[in-house]
Amino acid sequence: MAQENPVPGTGGDVYAPPEERTGEPSTVYFTRDLSAEGLRKAYRAVSGPVRGRVAVKLHTGEKDGPNIIPREWVAELFANELAADDLKPAIVETNTYYQGDRYTTEQHRETIAHNGWTFAPVDILDEDGTVSWPVVGGKWRDDISMGSHLAEYDSLVALTHFKGHTQGGFGGSNKNLGIGCADGRVGKAQIHTTPGQDNQWDIAAEEFMERMTESTKATCDHFAGAITFVNVMRNMSVSCDCEGTAAMPVVTPNVGILASEDVCALDQACVDLVYAMKPEDNHDLVERIETRHGLRQLSYMEELGMGSRVYTLIDLDNEGEPVSCTDAVAHVVPFQG
Repeated sequence: MAQENPVPGTGGDVYAPPEERTGEPSTVYFTRDLSAEGLRKAYRAVSGPVRGRVAVKLHTGEKDGPNIIPREWVAELFANELAADDLKPAIVETNTYYQGDRYTTEQHRETIAHNGWTFAPVDILDEDGTVSWPVVGGKWRDDISMGSHLAEYDSLVALTHFKGHTQGGFGGSNKNLGIGCADGRVGKAQIHTTPGQDNQWDIAAEEFMERMTESTKATCDHFAGAITFVNVMRNMSVSCDCEGTAAMPVVTPNVGILASEDVCALDQACVDLVYAMKPEDNHDLVERIETRHGLRQLSYMEELGMGSRVYTLIDLDNEGEPVSCTDAVAHVVPFQG
């Protein structure tokens, strides 16, 4: 049950290196291959939970957004791995909390078509209303409002563009599900806004990370045993894809694609790979993560029992051998747009 007078945790601006963490390790898969085949390879490693009607949650982007996962990569995933006879996949999204090109379902569908997401069904989850899902063990809420269509799916694939985020510091699978499955009017307000405030973005820092993570937990619990996660570390602006063409220029090097059945381990591994880069390569993204206290996402996921911050990184490019984060980013070069 939600606490009567909850107090945000601390430490969201302090990076805990791997040697300071404890617990049983999860498995995270890694490939340097930033291509359609690389995406398919990463997905295949974690595709076991996928069945039936499949919700593929990805950020389809604002009009002409330059940094989203390339449509042709996702199209090949749908045409191959998701084309099995027993699967019925669809791209799923919810409308935005801010007014823009994805605020209403009509606007959202126009933007989706403009951006080329026409090779698969696209389901606006909150088009026909909302459903309330429980937040077990939540500090801030007992439930969260989701797009009602999400309840119609048998499994979920979180296909995430890992990048920075104006409020969250970084946007990985936790942000993709926590904000992206909450409906555009009620659920997102429950995460972003203290009731009665004029500023719809008044909730920030550790409290925001915790509210967002509780929303993710509701989705993960609902799809327990039928959910998996893929993060694409490419074109990592410090800005979210919600900012579209207004996003800050990319200066962080491209890394690769990671996948896991553990949402906490996956986002932690992506953060670790950023921190393992040379300071001249990771400075902007590290600054964005720490100034927004985004690292609280990771510690709170672990506190809520959503996974482990301890993991083994498996190199899909080298016969499944374990690889350190330092070695995994040894190939990166300064970003060139």
